[in-house]
Amino acid sequence: MKTAVPCYYHLDVEVSPERVGQVRRILAAHLRFWNLENLVEPVCSGAEMLLLAIDEHASDKNTSIEMWWNRQHLITAVGGNDQALRPDQDLRTCLQHLAANSDGWGCCATDTGAKVIWFSRRARAGERVPLVATDPEPITQEGLEVPREIMPVARAAGWARTSGGILEEAR
Repeated sequence: MKTAVPCYYHLDVEVSPERVGQVRRILAAHLRFWNLENLVEPVCSGAEMLLLAIDEHASDKNTSIEMWWNRQHLITAVGGNDQALRPDQDLRTCLQHLAANSDGWGCCATDTGAKVIWFSRRARAGERVPLVATDPEPITQEGLEVPREIMPVARAAGWARTSGGILEEAR
């Protein structure tokens, strides 16, 4: 059974037009594995747009993609190593798409000067109730009569009821 536990995934990739589709399928598979099928399309399309923009505008194509699921939000971050990439100019269309299709987003620089663009989506894991044995509930109807001292089938098979009411093999 899948439960809603915090999850993390990291992928390093050299971006190219051919790899963008592969990365989309990889991210979708992880989201389905985490039981977040309803986030596949918005998260994968946002990551795909970021990767295509990095492929088009960045000179360094090495990129890291990370996803964090904390039981309430899925945060996806795409980090490029190109220090010359300007998110406010080169990625304007992509950022507008992220702003429209996510609950929150942002951009920050790392210590090395690389850029990280992240976005989040609120979601709930599929609610699946585990199967647990329950105690029987009392019957509100009238019960059956107390069985006779020994059942005819048991008597024919050579069984007898003891003084404690337990069936034993007759001697």
